[in-house]
Amino acid sequence: MILLGISAFYHDSASALIIDGEIIAAAQEERFTRKRHDSSFPINSINYVLKESNVNLEEVDKVIFYDKPLLKFERLLETYIFMSPKGFNSFRMAMPIWLREKLFLKNYLHKSLKEIYDNFKIENILFSEHHLSHAASAFYPSPFDEAIVLTLDGVGEWASSSVMVGKNNNLEIKKEIHFPNSLGLLYSAFTYYIGFRVNSGEYKLMGLAPYGEPKYKDMIMKEMIDIKEDGSFRLDQSYFNYVTGLKMISKKFIKLFGEPVRRPDKDKITSFHMDIAASIQAVIEEALIKITRSLINEYSINNLCLAGGVALNCVANSKILNDKKFNNLWIQPASGDAGGAVGAALAYWYMELGNQRIIDKNDSMKGSFLGPSYSDKEIEKDLLDLGAKFKKLSYDETIKLTANAIADEKAVGWFQGRMEFGPRALGARSILADPRSERTQTTLNLKVKFRESFRPFGPSVLREKASDWFKFDSDSPYMLLVSDINDDKKISMDEEQKKLFGIDKLKVKRSEIPAITHVDYSARLQTVSEETNKTFFDLIKEFDRISGCPIVVNTSFNIRGEPIVCTPKDAFKCFLGTDLDILVIGNYFLIKNEQTIKNKVDYKSSYELD
Repeated sequence: MILLGISAFYHDSASALIIDGEIIAAAQEERFTRKRHDSSFPINSINYVLKESNVNLEEVDKVIFYDKPLLKFERLLETYIFMSPKGFNSFRMAMPIWLREKLFLKNYLHKSLKEIYDNFKIENILFSEHHLSHAASAFYPSPFDEAIVLTLDGVGEWASSSVMVGKNNNLEIKKEIHFPNSLGLLYSAFTYYIGFRVNSGEYKLMGLAPYGEPKYKDMIMKEMIDIKEDGSFRLDQSYFNYVTGLKMISKKFIKLFGEPVRRPDKDKITSFHMDIAASIQAVIEEALIKITRSLINEYSINNLCLAGGVALNCVANSKILNDKKFNNLWIQPASGDAGGAVGAALAYWYMELGNQRIIDKNDSMKGSFLGPSYSDKEIEKDLLDLGAKFKKLSYDETIKLTANAIADEKAVGWFQGRMEFGPRALGARSILADPRSERTQTTLNLKVKFRESFRPFGPSVLREKASDWFKFDSDSPYMLLVSDINDDKKISMDEEQKKLFGIDKLKVKRSEIPAITHVDYSARLQTVSEETNKTFFDLIKEFDRISGCPIVVNTSFNIRGEPIVCTPKDAFKCFLGTDLDILVIGNYFLIKNEQTIKNKVDYKSSYELD
């Protein structure tokens, strides 16, 4: 049976194709439209997953949408009625969109699918529940026969937090916390307050936290959120305005902290903002620890799966892992809304049809390499069309020259195989650099990524050598966990260095691998195995041979505000418009100073910086 899962219309639209329970292909619409967090109907993504699978839409048995619009509309309507007359402006703006599009979503989906195949039948369109789609995306691809599944996000239809128990092919809902009480919306409110974009900048807030101190944690927990010992919680809505207003926070929120919302285009990030980031991060971590401890005590199941946008908080994830209450932890790599496309289809396959699960000992996400790839013929044609100067190398030459370029402190655009599904670059659409260089972090942030200097970079390390460098002896294939640097790799700070605060902390070399060592001696870690990504594994292995370091800096192949590159043309454009030194696409090797193309586009201004 062929199933097409779709998530769309809120943020991060995506589609996924499942054949007889196997995840064949999945991709976000943004990668094709080049519009960050594109929420439109994912027609380009759908066309890709069909093509990748050599399937026509007429062969698809069912299309499953990742949430239920009628339930979401019910929540919206009930909320406005309850809060009336407050929130009329928000109601006035929301209703036309709902009445025109979202309320009659089945018809809209049918109309859109008919553009691909005119005879597609409307009765073949089905709907899953939002949190069920999230939970299914986490449990069914996991390596567990039985697991507790915790989903935390902004809000689905009603649920913002849910607990399900997965066993064999079934998922049973156990408990929920409903809107407007939401850890995801709480974190987004602080994202907004610090001047970062909601549904986009939450990871910036997490990255900023280690520069500050959690000075306001107790105040937040006293005034804004009441967290019980079992992990249940309630938000004081007088501090927020997301229920009926057009902004995330109220005047009372601003009054509590004593400073206005930071204007990203005018106001610098100060120690105050760093302390706010540290404080809300600490609150989220405490909430998650209370929730997960309660769950293991209640259900006595040693496996935990995480999904929903909050599961992208890799620091909080590691707190759960290091708490050691669960034997095993697995996190869906596309745990945001995009992953709902996978989950919606899998929920139908297992729960509605009752099919038996075949469990992969690692997981069934295939390393998250579920996007498009390009043949040598396609790559060469694109490069020739663009007027690029390149050399085609053998596989071994590609590995050796690239490893040497990294060792020479070159910034390398690395484009190999199938594109990753989810927000992390995992060695298919990556920018790579030498972690030993003190210049790498600043150079990549300011000259390649065009982003804030405080933003950390993650290391990709050979799985078998991870424990030699990090206090970590597990798997982190999707860069969703952090770990401290081993003590023997750290460099102690002198008394003057210890006095530094804020961004000045970046000036201190903290370890033998300073480019990936955050100011708190942590790193967001990807472990790389030969089984999952042989080409990337071979590259890091060669870099280790010539440098004695089994680690490379790995950041996504894009600039700030741009989706990760998808095609060879996207990669070449980014290569020309930034200070990347080397571009490697398959076995095609390009050197920046050999390119003679004139009148290149101002790449930085092509995207709205977020």
